[in-house]
Amino acid sequence: MTHPHLRVETDGPVRTITLDHPEKRNAQTPSLWAALADEARSVPEDVRVVVLRGAGDAFSAGIDTAMFTPDGVPGEESVAQLAAGGPEAIQRGIAVYQEGFTAWGECPAVVVAQVHGYAIGAGFQLALAADLRVAALDAWFAMRETSLGLVPDLAGTGPLVHLVGYARALEICATGRRVSAPEAHSIGLVGSLAPAVDLDETTGSLVEALLAAPAPALRALKPLLRGAVHGDREAQLGHEREAQVGLLQTMLGRADG
Repeated sequence: MTHPHLRVETDGPVRTITLDHPEKRNAQTPSLWAALADEARSVPEDVRVVVLRGAGDAFSAGIDTAMFTPDGVPGEESVAQLAAGGPEAIQRGIAVYQEGFTAWGECPAVVVAQVHGYAIGAGFQLALAADLRVAALDAWFAMRETSLGLVPDLAGTGPLVHLVGYARALEICATGRRVSAPEAHSIGLVGSLAPAVDLDETTGSLVEALLAAPAPALRALKPLLRGAVHGDREAQLGHEREAQVGLLQTMLGRADG
């Protein structure tokens, strides 16, 4: 176990990584993002599919909101501590956080997000970090960062625009509204839907179909298709960081330093 709130199980060519902090609805922290990046980078060659899921009644409620309080989360860098170093330190910090999401695109295995309950903010962006998404019929997604006076900055803006288009992505992020699983499926955000009781079975069927492809072809296909997506990823990540610097400082009442 690389993190107390991350459970990793491997069954032959399939690795299942579970966010395992159900009492906080799998809220995320910087140490969890570091552990996710490490997991993505250490997937062995014989693992062909990775499933990301959440324990309890939700995929992930997003960032642990205690990070925005003066006391923060014990053992974690708070938002105030991040902002205290000024714009360059904020960008460096966010760049490290983003690796917990971008590393899944660089992972040679195909990554499937299995979403139930809700995926909010960082939870939504973790689902977007996967190659494919399967959702329970009662699941929903929301980008709530704008309601806090911030923007999504964990590598989710690029994938969201690519999946649903600029206008719809803008509306989803600006309003922070819930996107139901049926709507997510209809707009291309989610590839497969299932009743909650059948979610594991539906995910398993997708995994079996992926494993039916010859291993070399599947391994070559992922980078080939990702490379066909237009847009410069590094530039987009930089834009996320730049946009967040001033917003974070404003939220915390700090002047640029």
